[in-house]
Amino acid sequence: MRQVAWVDRGQSVSFEKQPEDGLRPNCVGVARLGSLQTSGTVFTVWMQLRGSAWVESREGRFRLRQREWIAFEKDSRPLIQASRDGLCIGVALDADALRTLGDLADSGLYAGHGLMGRAEARTALHLWREAQARAPGSHVLRPLLLHVASLQRDYSEGVQRCPGRSRLRKRQVFGRMQRARMYLEGNSHRVVRIGELAELTNFSSWYLSKTFQSLYEESPQSLSARLRLERAAMLLRDTDMMISEVAAASGFDNCCSFARAFRARFGVPASRYREAAATRLPPHSAKSATASCKPMASVRT
Repeated sequence: MRQVAWVDRGQSVSFEKQPEDGLRPNCVGVARLGSLQTSGTVFTVWMQLRGSAWVESREGRFRLRQREWIAFEKDSRPLIQASRDGLCIGVALDADALRTLGDLADSGLYAGHGLMGRAEARTALHLWREAQARAPGSHVLRPLLLHVASLQRDYSEGVQRCPGRSRLRKRQVFGRMQRARMYLEGNSHRVVRIGELAELTNFSSWYLSKTFQSLYEESPQSLSARLRLERAAMLLRDTDMMISEVAAASGFDNCCSFARAFRARFGVPASRYREAAATRLPPHSAKSATASCKPMASVRT
């Protein structure tokens, strides 16, 4: 494979189109309003180093902020669109590269989404540059592959908690559960049906719900509701949308149900939450002004 593809300054590139030499790059980068559509034959990992980027995939739509990473299965075909000042680097891994990683680290890669430390982000950029500057070959990717695998080091515990008699089966189950979780994250603007997750993972609805609850200690329905409310909180903080518009954009049928759910989750009404955010006060300060004794729930990301 070729080592690098760089998309910058509004350029648009699609991996769906087979290049003339039949080779696709391992190292990819998107910057400054550039966009890149990956193919359905590679597992991709993306790391946001500066600014932000929008990602659209089979699992939904995501916004990557600085030092966040996201990984997609082969058939996800993510489309990466960088912001005006965005810089996002990625690794496209075919079956050979994934086998190389398995031999090196005795582990696999899974769909997922997380945050890098500053040192991890600097290391990722350094190894990415080293890989793309050297002659093609799977051996030059080894340090970068190991670093990418280290971003998912916390997943090993989840793999062990999955049902299955063999390690391979546990990995397969965990990979499908991660994909279901990603689907919920990518569709936080609406209510997701269990049937959709069952179809995505090729599990029965009963098995999916039971395994998801056991693995994440939260049901798919509960996670979906929490993500929708966290999306609403973000919109209240970062936009000037009307509260009714925020409710609709977060998958609520009416303002009354949204108001009840939001207050139950955050301990304050949506309007009070927005006021606190506008004055840069923590939400519990606004809650104190209402003389409410209900504890404030933290916002998980």
